[in-house]
Amino acid sequence: MENLKLDKDYWNNRYANQQTNWDLGVIAAPLKEYADQLKDKDIAILIPGCGHAHEAEYLLEQGFKNLTLIDIAPAPVQAVSKKFEKFIGKQLQIINGDFFELQQKFDLIIEQTFFCALQPDLRESYVEKMFDLLQDGGKLVGVLFNREFEGGPPFGGSKIEYEQLLEKRFKIKTMEDCQNSIVPRSGSELFFIAEKKDH
Repeated sequence: MENLKLDKDYWNNRYANQQTNWDLGVIAAPLKEYADQLKDKDIAILIPGCGHAHEAEYLLEQGFKNLTLIDIAPAPVQAVSKKFEKFIGKQLQIINGDFFELQQKFDLIIEQTFFCALQPDLRESYVEKMFDLLQDGGKLVGVLFNREFEGGPPFGGSKIEYEQLLEKRFKIKTMEDCQNSIVPRSGSELFFIAEKKDH
């Protein structure tokens, strides 16, 4: 499993064959709850590994005006581009590309099954890239698996592991068990809010 190449072809095949069991079909409840308390609809938001972009759909419905989506796999990007055609170039930018090559700045980055899709040896790079992509005081917010998996992806982890990883570059505001996970994930998810440190 270590030699599995998690590149755009791998993920494209997963979408082409509808092997997307991580896809909830809607925005995850913890992220919906977080979005519902955001007052400023103009903040620049990034959703990496956007897939079918249920989070973006909800945010657009709520009137958010500055969303960027990125996914390495062409298939979901094409599907989402078609679905949200009327928003592209206005409230929405969709990129088919590598997250680690992205060069922009954001106020908020939403994490939903992107971290767990990356090979674990990329986790330090993930944290550094998130730090680079965020404006000063920007936040990384999302849901992480609080469990291990056989093989992967997804690749699991623990609260302690995530805290040690993130606290080098972020001030962890919240890292707690999700109270509103879907039933199959109940007791195995953490909701977190991490704010970029000013250094």
